[in-house]
Formats: sequence, structure tokens, C-alpha cells
Amino acid sequence: MSQNLITLIALISPLFFVVTAIASWFQPGFKPRQVITMSKVAAVLSLVIVVCLSINVYWYKLIQSPLAGFAAIGFSVRLDAVSVIMLGMISLLGFIIIKYSVNYLDGDQHQGAFMGRLAATIAAVQLLVISGNLGLLFLSWILTSISLHRLLVFYSDRPGAQLAAKKKFILARLADACLLVAIVLLYRQFGSGNLEVIFNGIKTSSFISPSLEFAALFLGLSAVLKSAQFPTHGWLIEVMETPTPVSALLHAGLLNAGPFLLIRMAFVMESSTAVSILLILIGGITALFASVAYLTQTSVKTALGYSSVGHMGFSLMICGLGVYPAAMLHLVAHSFYKAHAFLSSGSVIDVVRAAKVTRKEKLASPLKIILGIAMALALYAAFALIWGMDIKKDIAILLIGTVIMLGLSRIFTAAIAGKLNFSLLAQATALALIITVAFFALESATHYVIALQVPQVSIPQRGKLLAIGIILLAFALVIFIQLIASQLSQKPFYRTLAVHVRNGFYANAFFDRLVGALNINFKLKIPAINRAEFKSTSLKQIDIKTLKEKLV
Repeated sequence: MSQNLITLIALISPLFFVVTAIASWFQPGFKPRQVITMSKVAAVLSLVIVVCLSINVYWYKLIQSPLAGFAAIGFSVRLDAVSVIMLGMISLLGFIIIKYSVNYLDGDQHQGAFMGRLAATIAAVQLLVISGNLGLLFLSWILTSISLHRLLVFYSDRPGAQLAAKKKFILARLADACLLVAIVLLYRQFGSGNLEVIFNGIKTSSFISPSLEFAALFLGLSAVLKSAQFPTHGWLIEVMETPTPVSALLHAGLLNAGPFLLIRMAFVMESSTAVSILLILIGGITALFASVAYLTQTSVKTALGYSSVGHMGFSLMICGLGVYPAAMLHLVAHSFYKAHAFLSSGSVIDVVRAAKVTRKEKLASPLKIILGIAMALALYAAFALIWGMDIKKDIAILLIGTVIMLGLSRIFTAAIAGKLNFSLLAQATALALIITVAFFALESATHYVIALQVPQVSIPQRGKLLAIGIILLAFALVIFIQLIASQLSQKPFYRTLAVHVRNGFYANAFFDRLVGALNINFKLKIPAINRAEFKSTSLKQIDIKTLKEKLV
């Protein structure tokens, strides 16, 4: 099978989704049987195509289509390990979300339009991950954002959804501008939009030009803006009034566009140490902030939103360290986890109601908490030595694993909180060991699969080590505070801090002012109450019963 034919087969999948989107124009309403059938066929066909492409990429390693454009920039398809993994993930998620949407939107008066918009979004993301030229990369990047926006404003009568979509639109355009600047710089540097030409040019050059440094900077900024990093995360927390399938597709697929861009352009990103340090700091601070805010939320979907913000921050931090296989592994794992979390979020209440037995958590002393953290790190260090990790050569991978093991310290702390129980301690050790083995094994497997498409993991320079060291110390401190949180919960300072954390330290207030969210009338019509009269009247003088009747 010729490589040109293989690339044409790859285009069948997004093309069929585009045809489905066009068909929805003629069947946009209630029970669109033809559109639903076409969506299901497109989803199944996409999975079959991924299997075919995977086999061919295994043999050829890299497959590229001829350029359709001019001056070495335009439309070109690139199939390699990274693009096939991403295409397979999107196709499987699309299959599940489409199947879920058929039942979820059943009876909705605009089900056909929704299925069409969903198909268009999947097509745009598929084009993004198989882009082989800067021209197609930029075009699909914008199409992905626009198609997502049409899904976010699906319910036009919901002001909250409109506000969140407006904030997302502003940030997306800034991300587009940053990406465009990076593309212009890369094109001027290499005289071509072909990704392979750019990557080979970087590999064979011993000189890093300022143009390349700035290109890496704008690529990093584009990824940060696209991935809802602190303090631009507010829109993602508020996008909860869209249909659940949109939330699943957003958090599991489209939000990963930022980390994917960094992985795809990894050779460019590795050319700048300053940008790498910036990604470590922004990603690490975002991951830390979002993880803490996640624990204070009372809404399931809002908590999942903060979880996504934290995971995106962690992905960018890994990219900053240059461990792109681990970033790829985390990206795929997070996507499937978050899709399942959103699609099953409605059953959480039933699970909580069914839990009739509650157990009071035993409080651990600060000394035992420190001991629990030390046990987790000792287990991790011992296994790393057995696995054959070189503390100097593999320091970046070991530092990433340390973040995971700090989280597992809670298991050891719980096991030794009360009276020493060897059975419980053995269970905690076994669980931590399984997770450690899974991390090293899956990271090694991912590294083997995409090794040719990303730079080799290098030894971090002093600046990177300092940045990640600060982040790790902050993580350890926050985990320690979390473990003793039950002993601090009644203290006034802690309770005040919890309120601020729950509200995201009010970082979203700037964007609320920017889009006029604080002045929007949410259609609470109170015709009998004059605003001037209301301001001049004390709350004690207001007839609460009358006010409630007016609100109703």
C-alpha cells in the first residue's frame, strides 16, 4: 500500500464527520435518525481506520502526504506514533461520547444540530493531530476552537453558559495569535512549514537562534492559554451549563490541545531553557493550586473542572522538564479517566446515598505523617534502584515520579495512624508498589513507542532543577497540611483560607469585569421594586414574603 493512499485513508475519518455535520443542517431538530446513523457509522469507521493506520505506521514509522499549498506551506498529513496514538484516543472517545449523546439528547428539540456540531468538533480535532504542515496545524487549531465555541453556546438561553463561552473565546483568540507568531518565526527560520523539515533542521543545527527561542516562547504561551492555566482557568470552571457530552469532550479531548502542541513541537521547545523553566513554574503552580481548590468544592462538576486544570498544569510541568513520553502517557490516561468521570457524574449522588456505613478517619500525629511520607519515598527510591534507574541520567523521570509518590504518602499515613497493623501496612505497601510499577512500566513503553518523534530525555540544567525543586517542596508542604487538615478545620484562619481557596482566590474576577459579567441581568424580573427605592430601603424594612413572590 503506497504512502499517499495511506494518508488518503486517514482523511476519510474527519471527512465523514464533516459530511455528518453538513447533513445536520437538513435535519437539525427532534429525533434526527439519519444524522444519528451517520454519526455512529463515522465513529465506527474512525476506529477501523485507526487500526489500519497503526499497522502501517508500525512498518513505515513516518508517513507524509504531498503538500497541497504554495511556498512550502499548506495542507499536509503526517502519520507517526504521536499522531496515531492521539487519533486513536480521539476516535475511541468520539465513539463513546456519540453513543452517550444519542440517549442523553433524546427528546431535545435541537438534537440534530447538537450531533452535527459534535461531529464537526471531532473532525477538527482529528485534523489537528494528523497535521504535517504549519498551515494545516494553524487552520485546524482555529477550527477546533470555533467548533467548541458552538457547542458551549448550544443553550443560548443560559446566561452562565454564554459568559463562560465568551471568556473562552477571548483566551482562544489570544492563543491563536501566539501560535501565529510562532509559526511565522519558524517559517522565516526554516523556509518551510513542513514539520519534518523543521525538526531535522533543529537536529542538525548546533546554533540556537533568537528566532527559535521566541518561537518556543510563543508556542508555550499558546499552550498555556489553551489549557486553562492559573489565572486564566476561570472559564473552565464555569462551563457547566452545557450538555454533559460537551463537558466530557472538552475535558477529555479538546483541553489536551495545549500539551499535544508541546509534544508535537517538542524539538522546538527543547531549544529554549527559559521557556522550559516557565512551563515548570506555571504548570506546577497551577497543578498545586487546582489540586487544593478541588478538595474544597461541593459541586461534582466544579470539582472535576478543577481536577482538569490541575492535570493540565501537571502535563505542562512534565513538558517543561522535557520528559515528553511521560507527558504523552499522562495526557492519554487523563483523557479516558476524565471522560468516564463526566459521563458517570450523574450516578455519584446515588452512590453516596447508597453508602450507609461511614467510618471516622483516625488522626495521625505530625511525626507519623512525616514517617508516612518518608516510607512512600523510600519505597519509590528502592524500586527505582531495582528498575535500574540512573539517578543522574534519569533525574527528570525520577522527579516526576516523586510527585506521584508524595500523593501515595496518604496511604501509608492512614495505615500507621492508629495502632500498628501489619496487615494494613502490607496492603498499603502493595498498593503503592503496584502504582510505582505501573508508572515505570507504562512510561518506558510510551518512550519506546514515540522515541523517534520526541527528543531524548536530557539531564536538566540547574535552572530546571531549582524550579522543580521549589514545586516539589510546595507539594510536600501542601500534602502535610492536608493530612493534618482535620485538626485545623475549626481554626478561624483555616476556615477563612478555605473560603478563598474554594473561590479560586478570585482570579476570575478580572475576566468577569472584562466581559461585563457583573452587570448582566440574569432575567430575574422584579417589576414592582424600583432600584432607587430598593437602595434607599434598609433590609429590615423589606417585606420578604412580597420579595419572594416577585422573584417567583
